[in-house]
Amino acid sequence: MPTANAETMSLHLNAISRKVAPDAHAVLVFDGAGYHGAGALCVPHNITLLNLPPYAPELNPIENVWEYLRGNKLAITVFDDYDDIVDKTCDAWNFFEQDPLRIASITTRTWATVNN
Repeated sequence: MPTANAETMSLHLNAISRKVAPDAHAVLVFDGAGYHGAGALCVPHNITLLNLPPYAPELNPIENVWEYLRGNKLAITVFDDYDDIVDKTCDAWNFFEQDPLRIASITTRTWATVNN
């Protein structure tokens, strides 16, 4: 689904909701994307949305992921059309998600680590 809007986000939230244990509640941290807080967004009863403050990229690890993808997989890329953009971006994402150690190195925040 390459469309980001309230309808697709609602479908995504419903898919997450089905994976939440019956006696549990999920809290999802969201950035400020418009479709995350759109009036048409349907949030299941077992999910709470927690919005990040605006202009706080240090709290949003995905910003580092996009920076990595732009710099390493999408830089100096010419796109032929919309479908080419979607295809090349999906290829970059699929490459990235195959490397858990890289994901951890890019998204981990030392100040958020709990040591027992």
